Amino acid sequence: MNRLVLIAFAAIAGPLAHAGEDPGKQLVQQGNAQGALACATCHGVDGAGNAAAGFPRLAGLDAGYIARQLQDFHAGTRVQPVMAPIAKALNPDEIQAVAAYYAAQPLAPAPALDRSSPLPQDPGAQLALRGDWSKGVPECTRCHGAGGAGVGSQFPRLAGQHASYIATQLKSWRDGSRHNDPGKLMETVAKNLDDAQIDAVSHYFAGLGQP
Repeated sequence: MNRLVLIAFAAIAGPLAHAGEDPGKQLVQQGNAQGALACATCHGVDGAGNAAAGFPRLAGLDAGYIARQLQDFHAGTRVQPVMAPIAKALNPDEIQAVAAYYAAQPLAPAPALDRSSPLPQDPGAQLALRGDWSKGVPECTRCHGAGGAGVGSQFPRLAGQHASYIATQLKSWRDGSRHNDPGKLMETVAKNLDDAQIDAVSHYFAGLGQP
């Protein structure tokens, strides 16, 4: 009798335990049956990404920003051949779950930047903190926040993001292959940056807030 009770309990507890798992973590680790690959394959379970392969760091990004990018991949307003079919295989609830999971992953905070300090000599720091007004380029921190920590769902965290990914996105906005930025702000900025400036500012932000 006791054995039958244990078997019955196991039959009930198994599905309940599975149902109680974080759906975002489940999608990140396993994907879904509709064709979405496990996010961890490229971005890691911890959201660290892969600089060499060009996969961005997702840990600590705003959940609303992550969700909006997945929605844009799904709708085709942001074009990327790897992400598009994955995003299309996620339903709205799954998108929110994945976004919430990665947003909750820890990342060391970016340091606060003192805007009253002397003009930095590093060209990347100059662009980030002061801009290049000779080209009509404002400082990056005006939109992306002090230390590149990000502001809401529109302006993502740049601190600690891989330099290769930041540079690729700036060049994509510059050549028009990415165009899902609010009010074409990034397109306008990127068109006024040369390759050396893009590489400099990308490496500057990559060096901030690293775990």
